[in-house]
Amino acid sequence: MKTPIADFVRCYQESGMARFHMPGHKGAGFLGCEGFDITEVSGADELYEADGIIAESEENAAALFGAGRTCYSTEGSSQCIRAMLRLSMLRRPDGVILAARNVHKAFVYGAALLGLEVRWLWPEETGSLCSCRISPERLEAALAELPAPPAAVYVTSPDYLGGMADVRGLAEVCHRHDTLLLVDNAHGAYLHFLEKPLHPLDLGADLCCDSAHKTLPVLTGGAYLHLSRGVPEELRREAKQALALFGSTSPSYLTLCSLDGCNAYLAGPFRQDLAEWTALLGKSRQTLRQNGWQAEESDPLRLTLRAPEKMTGVMLSQRLREAGMECEYADGEHLVMMLTTQNRPEELRRLIETLGRNERPPKPAEKLLLPKAKQEMSIREAMLRPQERIPAEKALGRICGSPTVACPPAIPIAVSGERIGPEAAALFRRYGVESVEVVKEGK
Repeated sequence: MKTPIADFVRCYQESGMARFHMPGHKGAGFLGCEGFDITEVSGADELYEADGIIAESEENAAALFGAGRTCYSTEGSSQCIRAMLRLSMLRRPDGVILAARNVHKAFVYGAALLGLEVRWLWPEETGSLCSCRISPERLEAALAELPAPPAAVYVTSPDYLGGMADVRGLAEVCHRHDTLLLVDNAHGAYLHFLEKPLHPLDLGADLCCDSAHKTLPVLTGGAYLHLSRGVPEELRREAKQALALFGSTSPSYLTLCSLDGCNAYLAGPFRQDLAEWTALLGKSRQTLRQNGWQAEESDPLRLTLRAPEKMTGVMLSQRLREAGMECEYADGEHLVMMLTTQNRPEELRRLIETLGRNERPPKPAEKLLLPKAKQEMSIREAMLRPQERIPAEKALGRICGSPTVACPPAIPIAVSGERIGPEAAALFRRYGVESVEVVKEGK
């Protein structure tokens, strides 16, 4: 697998070229990587009008993932999420988006910028704001209630706790109703390379985003926008323009180099490395369960522990921190650790040793009373109106300005334009939300 971007930048760095162009460090500086940090000089191609080395690298990535088209982002899945929403509007400009409620903030911001109407899919029940499982049957019923097919259905999988949606079942429902399935797969870029592929594209999704930097050896901000081979040609053709609408005109070539270099790894030893790591992690989950810990079912590269009685995930994260380990996420109920093939086996052994044995019973799962609030104004109107930050205990009855999320991606306690009710106020207290942005009252 060739790495045209990385090769070009390396040659440019070694050429001794006098840099009478941006960036200002001129290839020298304090970090040691500045020589590889270039701008769109002659031969470097252009991210949003790619027809050279970037286009070649993206075609390599598309072949690796089995996509109809793959485009790079140097601004994470946030940029890709907004682009997916924009692309869905090309088929039905006035259509609504039917979305599982556990969305990343970028989704809400994208809906505001594009003026989208969003209808929420709520889980039958959940014990965490991070989880929002939607069955194909629930989706079927929700679609049947709409007067016309939506522009798209949007889900997050894996979720922040590692829960996996039934993407295949959801895709079948969407296609029966002549609508697109969009998947925020930010935490699952590696899923295509499992022995049994579980990537959304493999399971029938039409568009999805992967944050390469979350589970692959890619610099922060590196992400993919994938379009399946079955989507209309118009969407594949307009993908770059949709990304450009929300992207910087100064993409990071360091990040592009890491995406490009990762292609060679994905085409080489990655599958074997991944198989070994998922097997090791599976055994580690079993060991933790034998040691008395409740290790939840999750995607293959994640360890999610439910905190036992009289403990919290935050307390467990502090135990790890004191032993020189940092987790991905912790709250009152869960401790979440994300691992990749770049972790070392001894780190996993040290994790298990530090946690030790747990003699306490698991904390009982509690059902959350979710705040299905009334939408008083559109997301766009609420986001663009003057706002003020007030103490959460004084927010009852006010209209939410910016979305209030415990952690992304998660079920927002309140979304822009919704009136904050008693259920939302209770969740603010439970999740330690001290202040919220609300729409200013009066003219």
